Amino acid sequence: MDLRLDPNSPDPLHRQIVDQIRHQVATGRLVAGDRLFPVRSLAGQLRVNVNTVARAYLELEKAGVVSTAAGKGTFVAGEAPAKVADFRQGRLKDLLGRAMLEALSLGYTQEQIEGALALQLARWGELRASSGDAPSEEAPHPSSPSVSALCIAGSHDLALDLLIGQLSRSRPELSVASSYVGSLAGLMALQRGEAQVAGCHLLDEETGEYNVPFVRRILPGEEVLMVNLVHRQQGLMVAKGNPKGIQGIEHLARPGVIVVNRQKGAGTRVLLDLRLRQLGISPENLQGYDHEVSTHTAVAAAVAQGAADVGLGILPAAKAMDLDFLSLATERFDLAIPMSHYETSEVAPLVAALRSKAFKSVVRELGGYDTSDTGVVVATTGLPAHAA
Repeated sequence: MDLRLDPNSPDPLHRQIVDQIRHQVATGRLVAGDRLFPVRSLAGQLRVNVNTVARAYLELEKAGVVSTAAGKGTFVAGEAPAKVADFRQGRLKDLLGRAMLEALSLGYTQEQIEGALALQLARWGELRASSGDAPSEEAPHPSSPSVSALCIAGSHDLALDLLIGQLSRSRPELSVASSYVGSLAGLMALQRGEAQVAGCHLLDEETGEYNVPFVRRILPGEEVLMVNLVHRQQGLMVAKGNPKGIQGIEHLARPGVIVVNRQKGAGTRVLLDLRLRQLGISPENLQGYDHEVSTHTAVAAAVAQGAADVGLGILPAAKAMDLDFLSLATERFDLAIPMSHYETSEVAPLVAALRSKAFKSVVRELGGYDTSDTGVVVATTGLPAHAA
């Protein structure tokens, strides 16, 4: 049992002991039947008054986490894990509640708070994933008769992460699976019937049009609605202070500049390749061009951790990793939805959430997004564009 007390913490010492023992029980480091240190022994180790430890043990016993037998000591109780799980859930609500109240008291809006939380979650999630600490995701079980399944494939965006999160909270009976495989692969998943929605931001070099030319080529003859998610800023993400002095795509070919790239088929990769062709720069001249990752936050994490000097991505991802951002273009990110899926019980709630004021407010707080067309059917592959 390893306990460490912080005398500068606002939590009393006995409360710190209680919380740490509960945590060790909840995580399996202490199991039913394990004996705790005697009161005097633990007090000596922690250099606190014996009454502090005695008070902590008494609180744990009242909560049913430990039990004490005269002359035998204090042990972890048999039903402790369930009790600790309830406590931890309550403790989490208390911590988040206090943080929310403090932020509100300082004048932040609910949308600002949710936007800041989304950026922090993106940062922590990507850093955990890069360190190998992130838990593996379980695949949804659409075969269950009580679960509806919505499958979204294609390009990654933090706004899409937020949309999926809001949808999951408001419609827990709807299982949502997202696969960030790039814009082209997302459209191919639609073509194979493996997804109902594909996120895409593909700029056609010949026509200058977004998405529709690619949809027509991949799903010929099928009516597909392009529902706008956001217009967003794409740019170069670099470390704070821009130590390599990077000012544009042409600087990516400089000696000593290491690039991190998106995977083949990603709209961001398509944009980078287009800009390189326009400048007459061969990808072979970019060090790190073959270093591929699958999300904007992964690009930002690579730059933040020093694995690369620069990567092309979106402003919110740069903000999440505290990077500098050099804007290059504003692009349209759409959700491609075949008409055959548009009004189904799986997709209709997604579109409703997309059009909600709450979603648009939170997205705007992330920065770098224009929501003026969010939720609008900006084009179709079979009918004239119209606003929904």
